Amino acid sequence: MGEAPVIFVDDMQNGFDLKPNYCKAATVIGDKTYVIGGADDEMESLIGVQIFDQSLKKWLKPTVLGTKPTLSKGHSAVPLNDDRILIIKRGSTPDDHTWFLEVDSQYVRKQKKVLGTEVVAWSKCVIGEAEKPIVISGPSGVGKGTLISMLMKEFPSMFGFSVSHTTRSPRNMEKDGVHYHFTDRGVMEKEIKDGKFLEFASVHGNLYGTSVEAVELVADAGKRCILDIDVQGARSVRASSLEAIFIFVSPPSMEELEKRLRARGTETEEQILKRLRNAEAEIEQGESSGIFDFILYNDKLEECYENLKKLLGLDANITAPLKPASELSLPIDHSVSQIDDKIIINCGTAGLEKASNNLILLGVSSLKGGAPARTRGLKFQAIDSFSDGLNAMDQLS
Repeated sequence: MGEAPVIFVDDMQNGFDLKPNYCKAATVIGDKTYVIGGADDEMESLIGVQIFDQSLKKWLKPTVLGTKPTLSKGHSAVPLNDDRILIIKRGSTPDDHTWFLEVDSQYVRKQKKVLGTEVVAWSKCVIGEAEKPIVISGPSGVGKGTLISMLMKEFPSMFGFSVSHTTRSPRNMEKDGVHYHFTDRGVMEKEIKDGKFLEFASVHGNLYGTSVEAVELVADAGKRCILDIDVQGARSVRASSLEAIFIFVSPPSMEELEKRLRARGTETEEQILKRLRNAEAEIEQGESSGIFDFILYNDKLEECYENLKKLLGLDANITAPLKPASELSLPIDHSVSQIDDKIIINCGTAGLEKASNNLILLGVSSLKGGAPARTRGLKFQAIDSFSDGLNAMDQLS
């Protein structure tokens, strides 16, 4: 076992001016040295990032995407799989101590092509995993809204909706952050360009969309996110990095769908005919495009609902809501070591073999997600001794 390859850089070395009491760590991946620490150029309270390219023999200023972490009294940096760096902040709160800086992930490579610059991206690390979001699509009048309402009513603590963004103005009684996130068009267009939206569309001159962050907030609350979006939106989500279950709800026939639309009595004849034309195209795409994992035929509502619950594993053993992250707070004095895909944090003791009740074992083999949202799947275990840590390795694999 060896110490993680971390280099601490003096405050004024290499031309960087750091605020007092804030160190920075340099991590080498390939021919690039990533210097992490010190104040960000835009915000003095956030961690900055600089890159030294060994092949070019010059410093690079990357475009930094994702939610940036705040400065701390120090941090450790551990490279993982040559595509990201694990940052462990010292003396931070339980919900802020672990972050990832992605340097060569799929998201970063895509953004490099889009922006034409050097790119790195932050993602917040979350202990444990979240249930996969559910994307439900289907033509107007097929009953998907009714199915979702039945699901929410029977399992109110298990499911939640993401709040969409829009550039239109709020209507009477609409509240920002409740009905929609109301935003400026320029802001939303930039965030779409930065890859922060799973799907979006222009409707009557206004943008509507589902942000990655909106879905993550539902998972952070310990709930499973449901996305009720059209086929084109589902296609965009499928092409994104979000791992979800895609379900298409189809009518038993076009004749039955027309009957249901007319029975609602809410549309004009012209609107009904337009919805039917759109429905034919949506059904063709939904059943043959390969976007969806499952197709439900809503002939009898109760039977369709029972099939939906079976698909989601709700007909037998009900998954309990997610538990909050461990109440872990890391002291300022700690050291970090690495064994393969396991990280050992020694909180304040010089020798790992001599430590007692001061060791934390992190398993990083099951990480999922990433920038511009969360990295989930970190496994955490407090251990009493170094020998216990070796015995616990297999449990975190």
